[in-house]
Amino acid sequence: MKLKINPITFLFITLALTSLACTIFVGGPEYPANPLPFSADAVEGLRLQIEQAMITGAETGVVTLQIDENQLTSYLTLKLQEQTNPPFTDPQVFLRDGQMQIYGKIQRGIFMANMLITLNVTVDETGKPKIEIASADFGPFPAPEGLNSAISSVIDEAFTGSLGPVAIGFRLETITIADGIMTLTGRIK
Repeated sequence: MKLKINPITFLFITLALTSLACTIFVGGPEYPANPLPFSADAVEGLRLQIEQAMITGAETGVVTLQIDENQLTSYLTLKLQEQTNPPFTDPQVFLRDGQMQIYGKIQRGIFMANMLITLNVTVDETGKPKIEIASADFGPFPAPEGLNSAISSVIDEAFTGSLGPVAIGFRLETITIADGIMTLTGRIK
């Protein structure tokens, strides 16, 4: 018995199989249902907020800066886009229960998975941010090589790069994370 396939059916089957070969989703933690959008305005707002906090700090001696989830998500998105081979893409940063949660997508060949890294962010004895990974879930993939140093360097660069030259005369004292806001408090030396 000879099987006859309609050319249009053959075309749809071929397209379906080809699209499956491009990327196969293999799981991981549930990605946020309502992702935060990238906003260049949020990054610019963060820069202006830092400048204003430092101006106020020069007058009072105390610097207080509040950064929200959208600002961090947008800033991290921008920094990852600048890299030729970022450790993950599509970041989403949530500030809850004293921790920073970073969601993203990682790809290995044709396989893609969601990831979640939960960080404890504190201040070290020298007045710099101290980032420790509390947990990391990369679905079926092992943790990317150099993940801890990559995340630490992005956050460290965000801190020193955003504060620029004034960071030299600034000592961070506390970092508090709650209800979608990270509050940094410090003093001008």
